[in-house]
Amino acid sequence: MLLKELTDRSPMRVFENSIHGGLGAGNIGVVVARHGVGKTAFLVDIALDDLMRGRRVLHVTIGRTIEHTREFYDEIFLDLARATDLEDQPEIRREIETHRHIKAYLKDTFSVEHLRAHIAMLREVMGFVPVAIVMDGYDFSIASLEDVEALKAIAVQLKAEFWTAAHTHRTDPRDASGIPEPVAHLAGVFDVIVHMAHDGKAVHLNVLKDHDNPQVKHLSLALDPTTMLIRQDG
Repeated sequence: MLLKELTDRSPMRVFENSIHGGLGAGNIGVVVARHGVGKTAFLVDIALDDLMRGRRVLHVTIGRTIEHTREFYDEIFLDLARATDLEDQPEIRREIETHRHIKAYLKDTFSVEHLRAHIAMLREVMGFVPVAIVMDGYDFSIASLEDVEALKAIAVQLKAEFWTAAHTHRTDPRDASGIPEPVAHLAGVFDVIVHMAHDGKAVHLNVLKDHDNPQVKHLSLALDPTTMLIRQDG
């Protein structure tokens, strides 16, 4: 299967259509789920879709090493290649590497100011300006409204899509839209909020907030529990 055909037919197009064309430049989205459901895999799916379309992606990981994150990409890419008979794997892998930058932080060393400074260095020294940012490992339980607004400001400044993830618990309270804490009280900052839940067979995605649209579309997408690739339900 040709790379363009693969990206055109990807279930990611279904996901984008479900949120009116995608997250959009200058916007921030969050995927919420309990531990071990597949939040990082979802972020890597999004990043790989951009990378295979020649777009520059910054992956920010908190609490993981660069090597661990790179292995995550390699595993999901190989699963994708096996599932789709993807051609020219070595060339595509090199293309992905040239368009991706991974920045790792220890849990106690991350700050929005540090991230902003690193992005400025990438621009000035390496000429690397991401059109998409994905960030895993951020602790929303201790995040302030000002912190999240600062993350959104980075997306606005770069005109980039910014995806992140939040860890939830079974007992977390939810607002009237079904958005759980620790995100519910920050929901006004996020443009898109997606919930993930495992039903024993697959990990299903459910859009809880879609920009300013009052009617949120039903989303028939899931993560395959074996490969962790996004697939269309049914």
